[in-house]
Amino acid sequence: MPVPAPHREAVTLDRRDGPYGEVVLRQRGERLEIIANGCFLMDTSDGRSERLLIDAALAALPGERRRPDVLVGGLGVGFSLAHAAAEPRWGRIVVVERERAVIDWHRDGPLRRISGAALADPRAVILHTDLVEYLRTTTDRYDALCLDIDNGPEWTVTEDNENLYSPDGLAACRARLNPGGVLAVWSANPSPVFAEALGNAGFSGVRAEEIQVARGVPDVVHLAVRTA
Repeated sequence: MPVPAPHREAVTLDRRDGPYGEVVLRQRGERLEIIANGCFLMDTSDGRSERLLIDAALAALPGERRRPDVLVGGLGVGFSLAHAAAEPRWGRIVVVERERAVIDWHRDGPLRRISGAALADPRAVILHTDLVEYLRTTTDRYDALCLDIDNGPEWTVTEDNENLYSPDGLAACRARLNPGGVLAVWSANPSPVFAEALGNAGFSGVRAEEIQVARGVPDVVHLAVRTA
């Protein structure tokens, strides 16, 4: 009898040590998993919530906006990038990823099966840099920011990422959005505290969309709009 994928032994395909710690790509049956500093980040088993991140941001934009530009924070297993590239209404698609290993796994490794077509899309650009630093220093503006670099605002991969959800970090997000632009943040669980922080940072229309999971609390996409 075949062993169900969740119970199969994980095989390490690659392990890298970088400036932010250890990052590992594992395979369990047909499923690929990314682990950072021993913390499970994501796998290729579903992808519904990553696709919701992109769809919810697009749906929240004004209907008359043509070819909006989107920034995707975190390449991950590639679901968000692939879904954005499959939508012709998006304009420029910029992905910020700080881990060179993750980029390599997509360009020349096992994750290419998910993102290969998207990486060939002329609208798509991958930036190898830290998202928090990029938001703080760039002058680029976007119509949507779709951020998925942690397990949520209250469960960060590294301590430095906490700055993204601070008042200064949310101010940087707001500054990078065009008027009427949408901030969408993925979380492994609802966060009323983060929703309140979004309102305090000057965003309007703060709300959350849930995705039911097999066990535990739903995944959540927090949404907020930059008013003019």
